[in-house]
Amino acid sequence: MTSGHSTPHPAKPRIAKTMGKARIFSEALPFIKDFRGRTVVIKYGGSAMVDEDLRNTFADDVAMLHYVGIHPVIVHGGGPHISQAMGQRGIEPQWFEGLRVTDDETIRVVQSTLAGEINPDIVRLINAHGSVAAGVNGLDGNLFVAKPKDERLGFVGEITEVNPGLVQSLQHQGYVPVVAPLARGEDGKAYNLNADTAAGALAEALGALKVMYLTDVEGLYRDLGDRDSLIARIVVSDLEELIESGSASSGMLPKLQSCISAVRGGVERAHILDGRMQHALLLEVFTPEGIGTMITMEPVP
Repeated sequence: MTSGHSTPHPAKPRIAKTMGKARIFSEALPFIKDFRGRTVVIKYGGSAMVDEDLRNTFADDVAMLHYVGIHPVIVHGGGPHISQAMGQRGIEPQWFEGLRVTDDETIRVVQSTLAGEINPDIVRLINAHGSVAAGVNGLDGNLFVAKPKDERLGFVGEITEVNPGLVQSLQHQGYVPVVAPLARGEDGKAYNLNADTAAGALAEALGALKVMYLTDVEGLYRDLGDRDSLIARIVVSDLEELIESGSASSGMLPKLQSCISAVRGGVERAHILDGRMQHALLLEVFTPEGIGTMITMEPVP
């Protein structure tokens, strides 16, 4: 008498693994249908920009979003790269209230590093999947216009105007825009922008569905010292109270303030994601659980 089980076959584990992958893709189908044709803005920074494996999986994720009909727009940072470039030129970085003091010499380094090195490198990575990405910077088409944020900071800008026409044109041509956070000043000079702030402002101007910030933390914590206090979902009003209470770290403030501004400006959802996790973007967009912290105007069922 047989047990009713077939004879083990070496192909079975491979078939089971393949079926598992197919099931994952099938579960993503409702999200693909809901988000197809919509814009998502991604602030790219942190470890995801420097770890080679994370860089490659980020490029994979962006290409995947693009090929299923979602319209990603990338806004990248580059602080460590800028500091390194300054060091190579013998310029000592200076900081004021957490922001880089940007004098005449520094803004030249910032501009050449962001627009001349980092931006084309990200474009190259994504274009390994085909002619997908196109690089621009905030000076192109006056994408970002800014005024001095504080005279003590020099050429650090506060955004006064966003002109998304160039980005929209690239989207209509089938490209993924990759944006360096520079701005034309109202005085005609180049200004450095906080990339978090630039991402939120661009998401608002584009009427994006989501703005997602890749960071080096799991998300927003209610208690900074307690890893179990990760906040999965929070509404803008509660987030503002959390900031006022001093519970948010100073390093997170630009991201959180950008999230609030974007959501109040019409972006449906803002997300703070752990960029140290491979395929963080796909996990957020295509799974019901999502990852990190989601900020919305009203509670989401």
